[in-house]
Amino acid sequence: MEFTLYYRGILKANGGSTHKHQIRQCFHEQLKELWNQPPLKQHRGLLEPGEPVGVDIVRTLDSVDPSIMRTVGHYEFAPIVSSQIYLVADLTITVLRPEPPGAIVTKGGDIDNRLKTLLDALKVPDSKSALPTSASPLKDESPFFCLLEDDNLITGLTVKTDRLLDCSARRSEVVLLVHVQTRATLGTFVNLGLV
Repeated sequence: MEFTLYYRGILKANGGSTHKHQIRQCFHEQLKELWNQPPLKQHRGLLEPGEPVGVDIVRTLDSVDPSIMRTVGHYEFAPIVSSQIYLVADLTITVLRPEPPGAIVTKGGDIDNRLKTLLDALKVPDSKSALPTSASPLKDESPFFCLLEDDNLITGLTVKTDRLLDCSARRSEVVLLVHVQTRATLGTFVNLGLV
């Protein structure tokens, strides 16, 4: 499965839990729409409570699907790329800024910490402390859709930077294009069609 996520706004080098969650909310809206389209639309059973996959990788049509759902604090997160269904992802990230190419490293903060902020926003938070204090889901955030169960499921990462050709863009603004390509580490009936 291939798709591209989009973000436009500030990307802080040391983004705290509130900043990461704001970016996560932007991606949630796009991923929610993706779950309403094929092939994910045919796999909505993964959003229901179910059994961990464990060692039983061959499932019959009448068996219970595994669940990709992860509870953190008051949130029920639904990651597309999950170890429960043996999916990993390759990401190609394009970072556009209203400065010459390469300036993101020298003027906008180091790129590795900015990428860490982005990768944290793409995954299920590790613990309740990784969410903003007293955060609870909004009306349309149940489940809360995110890309990754964990960032260790990223098997390839390519980053490109270039100039954002928009005269109205603020100096601190970025446009991110996150191209995602999923693949299975083990083929099962459950992940058929998601690679």
